[in-house]
Amino acid sequence: MSTDPDQRSAEEAETPGGHVPQEGLGGVPQEDLSGVPLRRTPTQMRSREKVSRALAAADRIAATEGVEALTLTRVADAAGLSPGALHQYLPDREAIAAALVARYHGRIEALMDVVISRVAEEDVDDPVAEVIGQIARIYSEERIVRLVRSVTSVPGDAGRAHKNRMAAKVHELMVACGVRRTDAVAARVVFTATDAVMHEAFGGDEPDLALLDELESMLRTYLDGD
Repeated sequence: MSTDPDQRSAEEAETPGGHVPQEGLGGVPQEDLSGVPLRRTPTQMRSREKVSRALAAADRIAATEGVEALTLTRVADAAGLSPGALHQYLPDREAIAAALVARYHGRIEALMDVVISRVAEEDVDDPVAEVIGQIARIYSEERIVRLVRSVTSVPGDAGRAHKNRMAAKVHELMVACGVRRTDAVAARVVFTATDAVMHEAFGGDEPDLALLDELESMLRTYLDGD
C-alpha cells in the first residue's frame, strides 16, 4: 500500500527519528476520536494513539495545574511529542481545551447509556435520584468544571449536537422509567435544567448540595405530577 509522502513526513516528525516511544501503541488505550474536534483527523493507528496520549496528558495537566497550563509546548512535552507534531492536531490552548470538553461530553453520554440500560433491565427504586446522582459524580470533578467554563463554544456546533443527543437520551430514560411525562419537549426541559443546575452547584469552591436536592424535588414533581 502506498503512503502519502506528506502524511508520512508529518507522522515521522512526531517523535525523534520517526520512532514510536516505548509505551508506544499499547501505552494509551485506543479511543473513539470521531467526536473530538481536531484541526486534522489522524487516519493511521500510530497517529490516533499519539493524539490519545496527548489528550490524556492534557487532562492530567488540567487536573493538577489548571487550564491555563494547557499550552501546546507543555502538553507536547508531557505526552512525549514534538510541538510541531501536536500542532497539526491541537494547535493551541483553546483547541486542546475544546477537545477535552468534547471527551467530557462523551463521558456524560456514555453514562446515560449505562443508566438507560440498567433501568430497562432492573427495577430502580428512584430513577430520578439515580440519574442525578450519577451525573453529579462527573460534574463534581473540579477540572471538568474549569474546562467547560474555559471554552465558550465547541467547534463545528459539537456543543449543540451534544445537547441534542443528551435530550434524546433523557427521553429514552423517561420512557424506560415510566414517568408520566414522556414527550420530547419535556426531555429537553429536564436535560437543560439538570445541566444548568449541575454547573451552578459545582461551580464554587465547595459543591452546593442543597441545589441538587432542589433539582431532584423539582424534576420529580415535573415528571410525576398531574
